[in-house]
Amino acid sequence: MSPAAGRPSRIPLRLRRAPVPWDRQAPTWREAKPGLIADALKRAQSRPSGNWYVIGASRDLPPGRTLGVTVGSTEVVAWRDAEGRLRTGPGACPHLGAPLRDSPVRCGTLVCHWHGLALNGRPFAGWEPFPAFDDGVLLWVRLDRVGGETPSERPYVPVRPRVRDAVEAVYAGVGRCEPEDVVANRLDPWHGAWFHPYSFVDLTVTGTPADPPADSPDDDEGFMVDVSFKVAGRLVVPVRARFTAPEPRTVVMHIVEGEGAGSVVETHATPMAPDERGRPRTAVTEALVAASDRRGFAVARAAAPLLRPLMRASAGRLWRDDLAYAERRWELRDSGRFPG
Repeated sequence: MSPAAGRPSRIPLRLRRAPVPWDRQAPTWREAKPGLIADALKRAQSRPSGNWYVIGASRDLPPGRTLGVTVGSTEVVAWRDAEGRLRTGPGACPHLGAPLRDSPVRCGTLVCHWHGLALNGRPFAGWEPFPAFDDGVLLWVRLDRVGGETPSERPYVPVRPRVRDAVEAVYAGVGRCEPEDVVANRLDPWHGAWFHPYSFVDLTVTGTPADPPADSPDDDEGFMVDVSFKVAGRLVVPVRARFTAPEPRTVVMHIVEGEGAGSVVETHATPMAPDERGRPRTAVTEALVAASDRRGFAVARAAAPLLRPLMRASAGRLWRDDLAYAERRWELRDSGRFPG
């Protein structure tokens, strides 16, 4: 990498002097060893989650609105109380089972639209709240019966730039697969320039996670990747990125060198109720938190409302491919044909 760590050059764009056509780039299948990806997935699955699940974007739940999701087989409703704090709990009214996601919020109180049972977020009439956490970008709920782990007070939120110093956007999608298929996709950085040539070129995996010592399970440097983001034509932005999995259902890409050093892309996989044919479904929530030391980045922050739809659209294009990857992986696993 030419940029110094944490110090972007004056001009972030580079001109590819000898671009290689897609079909003439170096194959990566030998380096993308199935066992290496499987080991990284196992390490991720061995880490604690504290039973926390991402259920949406903070920005998508303003006061006065409700959010209804199903995590596994557990129906969850979320809203904000009169002080703006996130409240979550069972999505069925304890009286006769009305879907609380369809009920209105009045002055921070969720009022069942069937018979008027009012919930302020505290235990009442057989309704027991779930622990909830709003990290400023994403909303989390703790479901101890679903997770079955030792609960933690807070979710394991990855290190990211402060929201007020960054531009953030959140993409949401759903795939017919299990969370492990989404995580495995993100722990395969070798597919980037082959599967997403419209976004990535000149990708090289420069480091892979070594087996951590037995007495230090968190000693995992993840995957280090040198890659260039395509801008237009031969113009690219080269960066160095690190992929790590801090918990079983999360993979984080940190930009460690080059333009936007410190920025993160968090991918969270949340199990949903199966579809009508009994096939598993997983919600993918990807948070993009972009930061920069450049003076002009203040302009980007001011233009954040215009940038967020573009950031979501870019993530959506990538995830159309990556969800196909994850769904195919599940189909092969389900039929006993997965070669990995």
